[in-house]
Amino acid sequence: MPLHLQLLFPFIVLALGHGLGGVQVSGLLAGTLFSAWVFAGERLSAQLWLPVTLLAATALAAHLLPGFKALLLSAPQALSPDAPTYVLRLSWDKLLVGMTLLAWWLGRPRTANGNLRLTCLVILATLLLVPLLALALGLVAWQPKWPGLIWEWLAVNLLVAVLAEELLFRGLLQPALVSRLGVWPGLLATAALFGAVHLPFSPLFALLAGCAGLGYGLAFHYSGRLAAAMALHLAVNLSHLLLLSYPLRLV
Repeated sequence: MPLHLQLLFPFIVLALGHGLGGVQVSGLLAGTLFSAWVFAGERLSAQLWLPVTLLAATALAAHLLPGFKALLLSAPQALSPDAPTYVLRLSWDKLLVGMTLLAWWLGRPRTANGNLRLTCLVILATLLLVPLLALALGLVAWQPKWPGLIWEWLAVNLLVAVLAEELLFRGLLQPALVSRLGVWPGLLATAALFGAVHLPFSPLFALLAGCAGLGYGLAFHYSGRLAAAMALHLAVNLSHLLLLSYPLRLV
């Protein structure tokens, strides 16, 4: 993908966010610097570019940098009788991470040699076992529903949560760890780090996220396509919304 087209991805996010009051001047500066750094990767040492990119992307995705204010897309509402109220938000900083890394990813050469059988097995196992583990850990209960905000939720979950997390962990981190540690140590280390960033929710939720992250990593590894991991991640999140307590059961 030509550089001028890659630059459109973060530019649109920053311009739209600024116009809607969600990205301040400091956010514009941070977003511009982050995007410039990501797209300068071919001119920099990988030993320097990768850790800085990972740290910067994590800081933005975790809302640690000033200048960004989430856009509220719904009023607080109870999606499950056993869960706290939920508010749908669009986080401009995490959206920026996803769209910038997506532009970077689309500019990379394609080297996909997938194993369809193993990919399908991983997808089916993850879709079955992750919800069952969540139920067994007591994090959720069986609460089937069809929320009125499902279409808005799908768009935000895909473009903000799934896109940023998969590009960061599976697109950036997993290949680097696999190349240094080997396949299984790299996959397990990536899944463990994916779980660790969910520790603020609870240790049990971090354990669940780590197991789900291993499924996403295996889907990417066996298919050779990041789209497979993204689709699986979205499907797991959607099954959580439609079938289980959402976001988490009150204890």
